[in-house]
Amino acid sequence: MKPYHIIQPSTPKVPILLSVPHCGTDFPDELKADYVPEMMTAPDDTDWFVDQLYSFASEMGITMITAKYSRWVIDLNRNPESTPLYNDGRIITGLCTTTDFHGNDIYRQNTPDQAEVDRRVALYYDPYYRKIQEQLDELKAAFGQVLLWDAHSIRQYVPTIRKEKFPDMILGSVDETSASDTLIQSALAGLSSGSFELKHNTPFKGGQITRAFGRPNENQHALQLEMNKVLYMDDTEMTFDIKRADQVQSVLQPTLSRLIKEMDNH
Repeated sequence: MKPYHIIQPSTPKVPILLSVPHCGTDFPDELKADYVPEMMTAPDDTDWFVDQLYSFASEMGITMITAKYSRWVIDLNRNPESTPLYNDGRIITGLCTTTDFHGNDIYRQNTPDQAEVDRRVALYYDPYYRKIQEQLDELKAAFGQVLLWDAHSIRQYVPTIRKEKFPDMILGSVDETSASDTLIQSALAGLSSGSFELKHNTPFKGGQITRAFGRPNENQHALQLEMNKVLYMDDTEMTFDIKRADQVQSVLQPTLSRLIKEMDNH
């Protein structure tokens, strides 16, 4: 079973690939007995409904890749060597975490050793990255350049990472190295068009996916967008809220359209 889903666009393709690496909720059959059952039924730290939030992408010609399995199986946006992405003291769950963001144990038996981590990298992590590169190569061959948009969401408050509430939206460009300045500025302008608080590269500047695939000198660009879950979910951060989602989509869709036009012009 492939560890990802590919959603092909319903209209002619454009040079954007949209990745949603943390929306997966499945667990491989051979691992299900290892997790705490009541936690596994609705794994916390999931980027709930982000793929649904971007459902308009298909009609824009944007290809989408989404994760099948929960980030508790393997976190597709972490360094494969488990090297920390940040060195400012924040607590970040690892490649194959044994706790949720709040420090609660998610396993009841058989926590993964290095051999098991390596097995999961080979089965679930590497195929996701290979498929992204395959899709990017195809789009770049067709259009000359390509943009990977890595889509995420997070609770308003995660004290283990940050004491304060997170900004509404955070655009990550790995300190302005993962995409051209033109595309970065275009994305910032588009995201600023709404009423949402927007930050750039703080407190998140892009995870492993943005860092691995952002190679603007090769006409392969990558940007990460993190947003508060309450922007498109109810206050419990558990249920999709159509009215709130509409407001977010009214900013996201024009932003992606703007980026498509920017690439068309170059």
